[in-house]
Amino acid sequence: MASLPRFGWPEGKTLQGERMQWFWSATFIAALVVGVLVWGLMFWSFAVYRKRKGSPLYPKQTKENLPLELVYTAIPLVMVAVLFYFTVTTENYVLKRKENPDVTVAVTAFKWNWDFAYEGSKNAEGEEVHTVGTTDEIPLLVLPVGKTIEYHLQSKDVIHSFWVPDFLFKRDVFPFPDANQVDNGDKFQNEITEAGAMVGRCAELCGQYHSMMQFEVRALPADLFAQYMDLRQTKNPATGVSYTAAAALTEMNCGELCAPQATTTYPMDTKRESKSEILREGGAN
Repeated sequence: MASLPRFGWPEGKTLQGERMQWFWSATFIAALVVGVLVWGLMFWSFAVYRKRKGSPLYPKQTKENLPLELVYTAIPLVMVAVLFYFTVTTENYVLKRKENPDVTVAVTAFKWNWDFAYEGSKNAEGEEVHTVGTTDEIPLLVLPVGKTIEYHLQSKDVIHSFWVPDFLFKRDVFPFPDANQVDNGDKFQNEITEAGAMVGRCAELCGQYHSMMQFEVRALPADLFAQYMDLRQTKNPATGVSYTAAAALTEMNCGELCAPQATTTYPMDTKRESKSEILREGGAN
């Protein structure tokens, strides 16, 4: 797909985000072309048909021009039809789901954190591999680059929202099945194009500590992701239990990509006191 100027559109890190950016850029360029044409016709009319000295008080009246009016009606209809077509095809591409994704992740939201489970995996204890966030630790959702990833969304309590700004995609997470009343409303797929860390957030006001509901997507090259999953499914000799996400990344020792803690955000302080109150308490002690 040819690269086009983004015209303010944020840079996405998925194939689906790139497709949306192309649609935005192409639409923006088409709008500019139409705008320049309309402005040109307006200023041409101003210059050619302006009132001159000695002109009659009222301009000459002419009858309607049916062919011209039909053209003026047909052109906007064609433009709307073309725009509608590319809107639908872009949306279908973004929401398209392959039958056999490479990785399937069950995303469970709860007040006020995230649980990520890799379907089809099994750790040393015979359970599915999970990464669960805590008040003190941002959960890492480790995913492969260049692979089809499917997300299954669910909530344990209230409505949350799964949002990764770099995906250019957000979807609400409901506490009951089929809440969206649409096919595959709780599932979507994407393919990440760049390795690195990306912040994720809850984008639905869900209660007192909504601002704490953060996570980090850590996109790894396919070979490193395979190594990561192998470690998560084996026993850590140091602890006698399965590797945690942080321990597996530490064991891999592959630089910034394998940082064991989140690098895009940090845990929020849950203390509700104001800074002045904390200082007063400190002074009183």
